[in-house]
Amino acid sequence: MSTKTSPPLADTGLLDLLPDPMIGMDAERRVVEWNRAAEQAYGFSRTEAIGQNPIELLRMSFPLPLAQLRETMAETGVWRGDVVARAKDGSTYVVDSVLVAERDEQGRVNRVLAVHRDVTARLASQSELARSETAAERERIHARMRRAQRLESIGQLAGGVAHDFNNLLAIIINYTALIVSELDAMQRAPHRECWDALRDDLGEIQKAADRAASLTHQLLAFSRQGVGNPVLVDLNDAVTSVEELLRRTIGEHIELHISLAESLRMIRGDDSQLEQMLLNLSINSRDAMPDGGTLTIDTADVEVDEEYAAPRSELRPGPYVRLRVSDTGRGMTPEELDSAFDPFFTTKPVGEGTGLGLAAVYGIVNQAGGRAAFHSEPGVGTTFTALFPAAEVDAELGAAAGEARGAGAVATILLVEDEQPLREITHRVLATAGYRVVGAGNGQEALAAAHAEPGGIDLLLTDVAMPGMLGPQLAAELRDEHPSMRVLYMTGFAGSVLDLAFATTACELIEKPFTAPELLERIAQLSTPG
Repeated sequence: MSTKTSPPLADTGLLDLLPDPMIGMDAERRVVEWNRAAEQAYGFSRTEAIGQNPIELLRMSFPLPLAQLRETMAETGVWRGDVVARAKDGSTYVVDSVLVAERDEQGRVNRVLAVHRDVTARLASQSELARSETAAERERIHARMRRAQRLESIGQLAGGVAHDFNNLLAIIINYTALIVSELDAMQRAPHRECWDALRDDLGEIQKAADRAASLTHQLLAFSRQGVGNPVLVDLNDAVTSVEELLRRTIGEHIELHISLAESLRMIRGDDSQLEQMLLNLSINSRDAMPDGGTLTIDTADVEVDEEYAAPRSELRPGPYVRLRVSDTGRGMTPEELDSAFDPFFTTKPVGEGTGLGLAAVYGIVNQAGGRAAFHSEPGVGTTFTALFPAAEVDAELGAAAGEARGAGAVATILLVEDEQPLREITHRVLATAGYRVVGAGNGQEALAAAHAEPGGIDLLLTDVAMPGMLGPQLAAELRDEHPSMRVLYMTGFAGSVLDLAFATTACELIEKPFTAPELLERIAQLSTPG
């Protein structure tokens, strides 16, 4: 009697990069995937776990009857809750378990992926707090925990949706631009009005796509999963570059005062995101001062000592750069202050605010490794403070200089993208610009194509997250055969897996959706010797 084996849920090497135990199950709820983190957490090897029922293997206890859990999975495809699991040595863990189902063509659940995160220590800490605090204090702590959970869950949703959404937007934007370019080249006088109307319609499509792309970037900034283009940034330069825009935006009834520290330390971040953060904060301050007031922006170098950092887990002692944005507006109540960074929270009238502005600010600061906080009093005003860790300038400039010295003219580009329509339009953009383009749909195809290329590869243009092999893994494989090859990564979403992949590697990135001019400009920058 033969048993049909389901294909793996994901590449084993990819799952082994993840810090949390990942367990894949087939339709009979038997283990087909068991990553390295699961081996380390529970003591069972992959060989021991494959084919077993994980509920029996780990003697798991659920907070609800299994029949009810399976009913929820059948209806929604997702379940999340705290589960008790026991390791091979008898140790007991409480894990935050997330179950996600895959359905077949008939809608039946045929595979399930489980992600476990150990929360034993967190629950023990919560229990200790509950015993030591009053009822009012416990309620305050629980409210903060619920807020953190909302931020995390919506951030995960935003990051996941944005990955595929950005691929589609890149296709729409570039095909639209290509059609408009072709229409401009067609001079058919008898039908000029028709062509003008068609061009106008296409222009509306492109504007809609641009607006959708802007929204996606805000969602990614909030979720802290947008890669952006992290480089060495002088925060003073970021403020100066948007000063005129801010003056036009806030209006003449508001005075703008800017006080910038001399010889400010450098930070590492995305300059365009930092400028967007300043704009978002200034718009919020403007709306809080309808009758006029003062908006003040100042920067300074500060040192965070152990005493200040101790109660703030996101901070470590050391040098930081401080940004403050203060206004003399109406201020916020304690309830509004507590929800200021929540997504979709706004004090503006319906239709006048998305509630994503400050949530995006929160994501931008955290993505740069910093800490964001508000202080506000009704009738007095509001002060936003961000602390950014100072960058190690010498090491970063040395790495950048090394990359520049190795750069030369780009002639042949290896384009690797698993989304075929996006690969095709990108191929056309590059070929039209005069580059020789070698295309591949995944890492293995790219390795074979590069090996067969007699003239070598000057530039690898690759998606970051692809089935079978991540972009950084592909680049590492190709480096031996093509040591002078430059690499430009394309991405619309980069979560914790990619943080691990890029942990020790300086890299060049371009965010999806990108336009043809943006892509060609980035390639030209890589082609220019330093």
